[in-house]
Amino acid sequence: MDEIQKKTGSLKSQSAWLFLAKIIGFAFSFALPLLVVRFLTQEQFGIYQQIFKILVNLVAILPLGFSMSAYYFLSRETEQKPFAVFNILIFNFAMGGIAFLIFCFYPQLIGNIFQSPEITRLLPTLGIVVWFWIFSSFLDTVALANQETKIATVFIVFSQFTKALLMVTAVIFFADVKALIYAALIQGIVQTIVLFFYLKSRFPRFWKAFDAKFFRQHAIYALPFGVSGLIWTLQLDIHNYFIGSRFSPSEYAIYAVGCFQLPLISIIAESATAVLIPRMSELQLQNNKREMIELTARVMQKLAFFYFPIYVFLIITAQTFITTLFTEKFSASVPIFLVNLTLLPFYIWVTDPIARAFKEIGRFLFVFRVVVFAGIVSALWFAIHNFTMIGMIATVVTVTLLELVIVSSVVLKKIGTQFSDIVLLKNVGKTAISAALSGAVTFFVYRQTQGLLPIFYEQLAQVFNQTLSHLFAGSLVLGISAIVFGTVYLICSIYSGVISDEEKQIIKTKVSIITRYFRPNSESQLLTLD
Repeated sequence: MDEIQKKTGSLKSQSAWLFLAKIIGFAFSFALPLLVVRFLTQEQFGIYQQIFKILVNLVAILPLGFSMSAYYFLSRETEQKPFAVFNILIFNFAMGGIAFLIFCFYPQLIGNIFQSPEITRLLPTLGIVVWFWIFSSFLDTVALANQETKIATVFIVFSQFTKALLMVTAVIFFADVKALIYAALIQGIVQTIVLFFYLKSRFPRFWKAFDAKFFRQHAIYALPFGVSGLIWTLQLDIHNYFIGSRFSPSEYAIYAVGCFQLPLISIIAESATAVLIPRMSELQLQNNKREMIELTARVMQKLAFFYFPIYVFLIITAQTFITTLFTEKFSASVPIFLVNLTLLPFYIWVTDPIARAFKEIGRFLFVFRVVVFAGIVSALWFAIHNFTMIGMIATVVTVTLLELVIVSSVVLKKIGTQFSDIVLLKNVGKTAISAALSGAVTFFVYRQTQGLLPIFYEQLAQVFNQTLSHLFAGSLVLGISAIVFGTVYLICSIYSGVISDEEKQIIKTKVSIITRYFRPNSESQLLTLD
């Protein structure tokens, strides 16, 4: 029991560090599209979204699970850690190189998908970026897999800061999509240099650690997950390519904004999942399925605490949220945004860490997702000829939810989950009720403040230009609504028992420390704290 508690405490500490890094990164990444949309025309913004969608998708799928396999091998293999690291580097370098060659010599293979010759012209340059980004994307992963969460925190913050700085500089001074691609290239080069120095310090002479037999074993483990992940990524994003093939870049921009998700949403789940993968691997080795179930339930509760209120708040304030962030010209994105939000509450299902602990689940996911992918391609093919963009996103949401139900059933059965275990999710239900009550109060306040929006704009227009006046007026409405929602939600969570006594004490201690900074003679008190 002490060992389990020690591991749990360590898990909380690692998650906290990783979450801190992601939050700081969120601050940088959140501002980027808001600036880009104000410096580019709607057509250019659509091209920007399409180009970087290609980049992000390729960086996610071309490593084919080799990068993520570091969580498995670095937590189990002591002597072969350098071999695992070098295998990943070799594979990522090769896959990035193949993408680069295709983009250079056959850019039309991807460019012809979209209704813009500009994309085909930009693809050779993008190919270099893809190569560097795939290779250097291993930086955060290897530090986390090596149980160096604090260093991973530094890497994440560093990469997000440099990326935001380079991209913002490019869009302000050049206001051109190609300049943004060059900024991304510089980011990839810088991150590659940092990766090399980190690996050299942690795995000396790793470039000489190669074993063909171990490479085959590595591939046998990684590829089923990798190909499954490839299909999963395509399944999630292929609708963007269908939209790009039928609609103009300007119309695509409307759809892309409608599919916008706060970076914070993925950050929360990614932080928990990244730490859970090695922990679930350890529990699987111990055949401790009960702890796997209970740990999953605890993580689901923590995710629900964030996701449920975000979902309710965005449903209520969707109109103001979209037009404030992306200007009034994207008001047509709101219905798409509302449909896409349907997936948000289901993000609390964290089955991937468990699936990666069982090789046989990886093989099942591969076969199953091939079938699902074929199904969604068929559904989108029908939808693109018969539905509007709202119908397209509704099709995606429906298929995604069906797959989630089936995969979750397989994973839960594997670890021996029983119906009686639903009691472990009682706080998830309380969280849902707290979010719903907070939403009811906030809806009334939001409708009242939304009616004052023209007045806020007129007052601010006397000081700022039109763009900033809309931004500040909308932010004021959202801010007031958020304060009301957050206050009611916190009260409901405390009285319903969603926030534990231990967490209450932690909050009380942190607030007490912060308030000491604002008291008289705070300097002497701070010395006492030290």
